[in-house]
Amino acid sequence: MIEIPRKEIYRYLGYRGIEPDESVRRRTEDCVQKLCAACTPRSIWKVLPLSSPSENVLITGDMEIHSANLYRNMQGCEKAALLAVTIGQGVDLLIRRAELVSMTDAAIYQAAGAAYVEAVCDDVNRQIIEKAVKEGLYCRPRFSPGYGDFSLEHQKDFFRILEITKTIGVNLSDSLLMAPSKSVTAMIGMSRTAKPCVIEGCESCGSRDDCSFRRDT
Repeated sequence: MIEIPRKEIYRYLGYRGIEPDESVRRRTEDCVQKLCAACTPRSIWKVLPLSSPSENVLITGDMEIHSANLYRNMQGCEKAALLAVTIGQGVDLLIRRAELVSMTDAAIYQAAGAAYVEAVCDDVNRQIIEKAVKEGLYCRPRFSPGYGDFSLEHQKDFFRILEITKTIGVNLSDSLLMAPSKSVTAMIGMSRTAKPCVIEGCESCGSRDDCSFRRDT
């Protein structure tokens, strides 16, 4: 059973530097219970060779990526794990129903769903790290299409390489939105040496200074 970090739910709800009151906590627990009953986490991942023919260019599988941010993240890596995760359609149904009767509950479902899919990503991340360790490799932080200058267009490559629609039932729209909405794709570099990552997650976003949802560093 994957635990959904309550701290993350409250962060997504906008609680920064303050604690939610008892009524919010009780309501959150009720929504989380319903969310867990309605969701079915699924994941797929694959490890592929990674090469860099020139600066800011990476190739893995048949995907060629032009991204300075990702290049910095992946420097020295010889393999990359591509992953896709979803918690299913249940959360989207809960959100739509709640929007008709309680926008508060709808907001909690949105926040809890986001925290849940990230927790599932963390679990898959651990599986990938375990595989890497057995091969004498170290993992970098995961990096998703849409982070920094890693183009969202590469969602199409992830869907093709991992056969995401077939394997975990996630669809990609013409506007590159995934359905179910609480779905994630990401890439994890693997290197022979342990090397701190210079840029990841919120640090790669140009709007981080004004974002209410950024993680504290």
